[in-house]
This record gives sequence, structure tokens and C-alpha cells, in this order.
Amino acid sequence: MSIRVLVVDDSALIREVLSRTLGKDGDIAVVGTAEDPLEARTKIKELNPDVVTLDIEMPNMNGLQFLDKLMRLHPLPVVMVSTLTTKGASETLLAMELGAVDFVAKPNASLSGGLDAFGENLRQKVRAAANSDVKGRAMRSPPVNVPVRTAAAPNGSLIAIGASTGGVEAIRVVLSQLPTDCPPVVIAQHMPAGFTTRFASRLDELTELTVVEAEDRMPLLQGHAYVARGDYHLRVERSSGQLKCRLSQDDLASGHRPSVDVLFESVARSVGGMAVGVILTGMGRDGARGLKLMRDAGAYTIGQSPGSALVYGMPRVAFEEGAVVEQAPVEAVAARLAAALTRLKSAA
Repeated sequence: MSIRVLVVDDSALIREVLSRTLGKDGDIAVVGTAEDPLEARTKIKELNPDVVTLDIEMPNMNGLQFLDKLMRLHPLPVVMVSTLTTKGASETLLAMELGAVDFVAKPNASLSGGLDAFGENLRQKVRAAANSDVKGRAMRSPPVNVPVRTAAAPNGSLIAIGASTGGVEAIRVVLSQLPTDCPPVVIAQHMPAGFTTRFASRLDELTELTVVEAEDRMPLLQGHAYVARGDYHLRVERSSGQLKCRLSQDDLASGHRPSVDVLFESVARSVGGMAVGVILTGMGRDGARGLKLMRDAGAYTIGQSPGSALVYGMPRVAFEEGAVVEQAPVEAVAARLAAALTRLKSAA
């Protein structure tokens, strides 16, 4: 059965491009379009779509205001179609906090030749959204962001986190419960160039940690988190006795750059049993191989549990392949991390 999509955008050209692009593979059907949120509200009632694609800048009601009302009154999987600007990045991340499943950067004139890649990306995200547990998330109480206490972790320890669809909010939940004396945190979240700078700065605003976008050869410090830059792989290496970030633009791995597998493999090699790995919500299998290498190297590994993950794809594959020591709901991940680090401290 086709995934039923409602396209909401004030541009007739974008509505046409999205409709044509979404229908290309035959498993997605655009059942309607709307040029503003007021029309969208009527169409949602009439057509009962599985997924909505939503623009932010529209007449009559801002897309964020509409998203906020929709998630409170009639939760549906929503994929934002966003502009590649600083303002667009900020608004898109706010949309993720309000409950949108994912986003794609809106095609523009500079995308010549890149429309096929845009279309493939959009279709993948709509499929993931259709399989997401938006209604379940809406019914769960938001986690309380009280930092867990850790016995100061041993020198050389590290936390590595990987996520994709739904990860923007899941990562925020985990980081907001980590104290400032936690080990360095390295993060690979599937996100395009132009958005990771704002993502890091938003996490920095919302958590007690110092969160930055990773730069090449940046040393990894306690109480700091490092977000992989969009379109770059992030690796951890040990140099002169210190752990550092390494950035590269070598080939896509597991279909992604940044890739969770690339990050986790480097952590397994450089940090071994002094690391703790976490794989959060996301579609696909990126991270499973790397997390298994981490576990084999002695690291403690955690996967987001099925009832908690917006998309139980990446955590499921990692669990099935024996990469995960234990599964936990997202609101309990920080406490599990703290317990693992305390055990490391005791053994040191």
C-alpha cells in the first residue's frame, strides 16, 4: 500500500517539484497539496495522510505555529522542507523540538544536477516518517532534564553517540542529563552541511555541557560535546597521548557522511574499553558495525529501546547483530552511561 502524503508549500513550483519527486518510485502517493496551513488543516481532515511535508515560511500562519498546533491536536509524521540559510537552520531545529520527524533542504537553482539526490533523500525521509512512532511520542511525558551524577570518569574515557531520524531530540534529551564532569562526548547525527553549526549551538544553549561543531585536530575535553560537521566524517584519534577530533571528506560510509560507523570504528580503535557507545533512533543500519567493533574492543554499548525510539531501525539492527549490551528508553540513557562510567572508574 502506498504512503499517502500531503504537500504543504506556498510555492506552486515547489508543490509541483515535490509531488513529481515523491511519486517517482511508486510506493509514495501525493494525495493532495495545500498552499497554506489553513488549507492544510482542511486537507488533513479530508484526506487523512500518512505523512505531511511542510514549508516554514507561508502566508496566514507560520509553519512552526501550524506544526505546534498539529502535534498537540492531531499528531502526524511531518517532514520539514527547509531553506539552506542560517535562519532556516534555526527554524528547522525548532521544528524538530516541536515534533517534526525530519527535514530536507529545499531544492533551489544551485541544485542543478542535484535534484535526483534531493528526491532520493526526500523519499527516504518520508518512508522513515511513515514508519515512525509520532503518536506514541506525543502520548509519552517529556523527560525531566536533571543531570545525573557521575563519579568522575577515568582519564581517557569517552562517550560516543550516533543517531539519524529523530536524533535531534533524542540527543538533546541525553545531553541535557549529562553533568559537566562527564567525559568528552562525540556525536554523529545524519545532517547536511549548513545545519550542524546551528545544531551544536542549540545543544550548547539547552544543556550544561559546552557543545561545539567538531574541527580537525580539536582536543577532546571533559564536559564538552563535539558534533560531526555536515558532509564530513568525524573520527577520534590518539595523538601525543591526547584524544583529538579528525575530520575528512572521504567516501560515504553506510550511505552517509558523517557516518556513525566511521566514528564508532575510530573510537573502538583509539579508545577501546574506555569508551561507552550509544546508538539512538534512526532508519537503516549505519552504526551497527561500528558499535559491534566497540563492544568487541571492551566498550559498554547501549541501544535505544523499541518503545522509545521514534524510528527503531538503527538500534534494532545493532541489537540483532549483537552490538548492544543493553537497551534503554532515551530518558534512561544518561543514567546507564553514568553507571557504565562509574564501573570504569572502579576498575581503573
